[in-house]
Amino acid sequence: MKNFFVPILLIVWKDILTEIRNKDIILASFVFAILVLVICNFAFEITPATVHILASGILWISFIFAGILVMTHSFVVENDLNSLEGLLLCPISRDALYWGKMLSLFLFMMVVELLLLPIFAVLFDYNVLSPSLILIMVLATIGFATVGTLFASMSVNTRAREIMLPILFFPVVTPVLISAVEASMSIIGGGTAIIDIRGWIQLLLLFDVVYLVVCPWAFGFVVEE
Repeated sequence: MKNFFVPILLIVWKDILTEIRNKDIILASFVFAILVLVICNFAFEITPATVHILASGILWISFIFAGILVMTHSFVVENDLNSLEGLLLCPISRDALYWGKMLSLFLFMMVVELLLLPIFAVLFDYNVLSPSLILIMVLATIGFATVGTLFASMSVNTRAREIMLPILFFPVVTPVLISAVEASMSIIGGGTAIIDIRGWIQLLLLFDVVYLVVCPWAFGFVVEE
């Protein structure tokens, strides 16, 4: 058991140290997501009567596009430095490599999302201190990171990886994105109780479980190609 978890933690720590030194992934995705929020805020005439309808979609658009930038760069460092082969030659399981990269991606996405929440609160006049909203963010981000890690490993060696990743990613995570948007819409509209969004939470949990089973299994075949 120790031989499985230690490599995962080392991979996560490596990615965190790389990001602390370079500050490329989080900074670029954060700035891009802010631009999305600001542009949408000026593009749509959002009033107190329509904020619960429009704000949820805008919030998740900014999250998902910021996440795409994070995913695109998740394997780029190893690929550019030709160190991905070194990781594959390490005496660790492919599952450990997958979980390490997936947890790194999840942490980076959550950092960007949590940084965006105060800006979202100011622009749309919404109290972001909602446990229900945080829960939806965590569940949806798990789904995004799980699928994103797999498809990022597939697209990193292609010439058009910035295009290939969204093409592969969006159709698969559409159920998670729809569930997150609908649940967030209910929360922003005033339904802050968990029971109000129980159905969407169950759907998010279902897809998260499916992704967490299928994606690590598929990752082993992808990295061997």
